[in-house]
Amino acid sequence: MEVVVRPIGRVISAEPGANLLDTLRKNDIPISYSCMSGRCGICRCKVVEGEVLTANGELRQPFLNEDTHVLACQSTLTSGCAIEIPEPDEIVCCPAKILKAKVAEIRQETHDIRSLKVKANKPLEYVPGQYATLEFGPDLIRPYSMAGIMQDDLLEFHVRLVPGGRVSPYVFDTLKEGDSLRLSGPLGASYLRRRHRGPMLLVAGGTGLAPALSLLRGALAVGMDNPIHLYFGARTVNDLYCTDRLAALAAANPQVALHLVVSNGTTPAGIRSGLVTEAIEQDWQDLSAFRAYLCGAPAMVEAATLSVKRRGVSLSHIYADAFYSTGY
Repeated sequence: MEVVVRPIGRVISAEPGANLLDTLRKNDIPISYSCMSGRCGICRCKVVEGEVLTANGELRQPFLNEDTHVLACQSTLTSGCAIEIPEPDEIVCCPAKILKAKVAEIRQETHDIRSLKVKANKPLEYVPGQYATLEFGPDLIRPYSMAGIMQDDLLEFHVRLVPGGRVSPYVFDTLKEGDSLRLSGPLGASYLRRRHRGPMLLVAGGTGLAPALSLLRGALAVGMDNPIHLYFGARTVNDLYCTDRLAALAAANPQVALHLVVSNGTTPAGIRSGLVTEAIEQDWQDLSAFRAYLCGAPAMVEAATLSVKRRGVSLSHIYADAFYSTGY
């Protein structure tokens, strides 16, 4: 049987029962992947004709106005079909690893945010914007975004305290420098698109600053000269953090514009009042040339997604990393 691969126009042969990702890789089709177990979401593609069988036994086939995306690593070919792969010129293949690590530094950023720097026993290959799962002990396992770039000696993560959670109170009250942990990753499809030459919009709320900082530093490290607008929102001025680092990056790189926004309380000069979505809407009528990276609480990410879509950003050019806090 034949599988048509769009938008590159390739037609490849496959046997019924073959794994979709294995088939694509065997035929040198450019597709990103990492964990190979359906967790990272990187190998997501779209069924546009025919059908494939997903890991839960569901046949996915295109219907009008229905999402027909599947994870290639979790999909079985049952008949001829056509699929669409995302951005074939932006391939990321960083196979997930499980590494041992030690806590090198714990730093208080705000009253409810800590930054962790950890030293892994082996290098971790990842792309700015991705995340890893940290395991501090049994039932103390949660994903956190990398805040740094691969050139850094240490891996950096930002943790917000969630009252009643399991992991974040442990990080705040028990974890010490020198403690051991396990790290697995990289995961996540909201990674830096390096071939994009147009403007970038980074929107961060709370500890969503971690992946936004990674994306910003990563773009600068590889010499991207795109205009970059970083909107960082928080509840109050006291909830903003890393502002000195951000200001230094903006001062050293004229293509970077920093927008600090708080929703409550009085604001000093240089900090705006309101929501980040309101600030974006005040500043921009047309964002159609942008790629948008949205990082933070689900409500903020959802509102920002609607806002930038209304201003022309294609859904395929919106990369969302929503931080769900249940159990943290």
